[in-house]
Amino acid sequence: MSKAHPPEMKKYMDKRLNVQLNGGRKVQGILRGFDPFMNIVMDESIEERKTGERFDIGMVVVRGNSIIMLEALEPVN
Repeated sequence: MSKAHPPEMKKYMDKRLNVQLNGGRKVQGILRGFDPFMNIVMDESIEERKTGERFDIGMVVVRGNSIIMLEALEPVN
């Protein structure tokens, strides 16, 4: 079994991201942490559902295998 390689996500730390998840959900928040499996911790998060409803959900852990796309909402060095 191969080892997971850490994702190149250091440059996104403490930046606001838009994360698209399976099931038509989107979460927007500040990246606070991640692991080699791309599980991420986001702070000050807002969830947007397919219906357009938005919910303030605070700090969340998003499982890596549910992430479809990551988008930086502020400049990344």
